[in-house]
Amino acid sequence: MTQHHVLPLVDISKLDSPRLEDRLSVARELDRACVEAGFLYIAGAQMDDALFRRIVARAQAYFALDVDTKMKSYIGLSENHSGYVPVGEEQFAAGQRDLKEAFDVNCDYVRSEGRRPLLGPNLWPEMPGFREDVQAYYRHVTSIGGQLFRAFALALGLDEDHFQAHLRNPPSQLRLIHYPFDATAEDRRGIGAHTDYECFTLLFATAPGLQIIDRQGQWIDVPLVEGTMIMNIGDMMEILSNGRYAATRHRVKKVREERYSFALFHACDYDYVVAPVVRGEAPRYAPLKGGEHLFNQTAQTFAYLKRRIASGELVLDGALPLDSFGPASSAAEPMQPSSTQQALSEQ
Repeated sequence: MTQHHVLPLVDISKLDSPRLEDRLSVARELDRACVEAGFLYIAGAQMDDALFRRIVARAQAYFALDVDTKMKSYIGLSENHSGYVPVGEEQFAAGQRDLKEAFDVNCDYVRSEGRRPLLGPNLWPEMPGFREDVQAYYRHVTSIGGQLFRAFALALGLDEDHFQAHLRNPPSQLRLIHYPFDATAEDRRGIGAHTDYECFTLLFATAPGLQIIDRQGQWIDVPLVEGTMIMNIGDMMEILSNGRYAATRHRVKKVREERYSFALFHACDYDYVVAPVVRGEAPRYAPLKGGEHLFNQTAQTFAYLKRRIASGELVLDGALPLDSFGPASSAAEPMQPSSTQQALSEQ
């Protein structure tokens, strides 16, 4: 692991190695970086630069379309929370209107059985080549994520394949995000402060703008480093690690140039119960159903879902408040195991 600017950098190339010791060496570096920062750069021979360039070109072409055309695939028309996200649709804080638009896709689950609020067929625009290029990028970054899940298992003292049985059809989401440059939009952030809900995020971006809160509580810029992706810990990995890794609040400030980012949020299967997996430690977090947590958090930020809640069409069960995770929450006193935890420990 090397220190690069404000964040550590981990080369994950050896996760492809047939030698367990090579993979363990990466897992140790990953563990140290996640303990120290929660945000890091990753580099590796696995990354396909040509595919990265292709997804940028595809996003530029899509977001250049007129709003009426993009709204034909509005996310509120989808079965699985996929599609176009117009400016102002998503809000992390009341009264704050982020200056961004996005296109969200999931794993494109086309089977009729087993569908969930975030698991179903994607809504795609009528744009030749868009679906093919986006799916290729999704598959590529998901494969890197699969290697990282194995590394996390090693880092947490588990069998290397611990998570594999729970990655069959995860509601992992890819967001293509466009931050337009608007010199007249004073102090209008690209996206408000938040933690990510899933296990971890892999981000590729074309321009600066990302900021994180450091351990001293100060907002700091995260510069781009050529040949890397940015990785960060999410709510679910904070729980799985029993607070060893903390989800870190981050935001995108007002951009100084047009910015595109591609964030893939890696989750386990919808019905996977997220609970601390570290052996020999008292659980500090109550278990939660991963897919339900993901949907509940999403429903608190998207306008079309808020409207369904207000009308009574949608009722959230056991939704945690936004910003329930992060350094402050992970410092909480150990909690008593719930009945669900006790039942899980007896299985």
